[in-house]
Amino acid sequence: MAEEQMTAPSVRVSPFWCGLTLVTGLYLAFLLALLGSTAAYTTPQHLWAALDSREIRFSIGLSLVSCTTSALLALLLAVPVGYLLSRGRFYGKAWLDAALDIPIVLPPMVVGLCLLIFFQTPAGKMIERVIPFTYTVAGVVLAQFVIGAAFAVRTMRGVFDHLSSRPEDVAMTLGCSRGQAVWLVTLPASRRGMFAAFSIAWARSLGEFGPILVFAGATRLKTEVLPTSVFIELSVGRLEAAVAVSLLMVALALIVLVAVRFMGEKL
Repeated sequence: MAEEQMTAPSVRVSPFWCGLTLVTGLYLAFLLALLGSTAAYTTPQHLWAALDSREIRFSIGLSLVSCTTSALLALLLAVPVGYLLSRGRFYGKAWLDAALDIPIVLPPMVVGLCLLIFFQTPAGKMIERVIPFTYTVAGVVLAQFVIGAAFAVRTMRGVFDHLSSRPEDVAMTLGCSRGQAVWLVTLPASRRGMFAAFSIAWARSLGEFGPILVFAGATRLKTEVLPTSVFIELSVGRLEAAVAVSLLMVALALIVLVAVRFMGEKL
């Protein structure tokens, strides 16, 4: 019997995939060029000197506290709302779904203006008698929450959409109420999704500028967070300090991105 000759299959490169790869590569190169040019603009000495200033250290601390607080509040809202949108069956669901996306599509400055005007109404003034929001740290958290919560809700709805309802139904047949089944079965299964929702809300809060500037202001050592620090440093001509703060925000965003990827959730 003649020995069969094994030949390697020829690989044909499709122009279609080459085109897609080229477009993706060009966009990635553009992003890396932006980050690389920004990082190369300053020196480690200038970077450390800027981050060591009292105002910048205050904005770093306030950003970490406010972003964490707003992200936690966003997650507390996103879990029940996301579950309702995913598992609920009721009239007007599509309209509710669209309405919850309003903060995503509104220009950021408009969100801040809406908050500012609301707290000038009788209802808003009543709220401010209990908790002052306008031009305060609480206002910073609220402005971040309004934007971050919309993204957290989107994430949690996707998480619940991908989770099978069968384990939850089985738990109810064994005597659990709907609330108990969600608490004991669904929420533990969605913990990675909740981490992703928290992380997305945190990252969005970190980058918010327009709503905070309009509603909470950019007062140094009072309501100054990292995005407003960049604005203030640019306005007084301290470009090195603005670059230093920008690089810090990039580093924090990358840490969040890596953490979410490590947890196995795709944004």
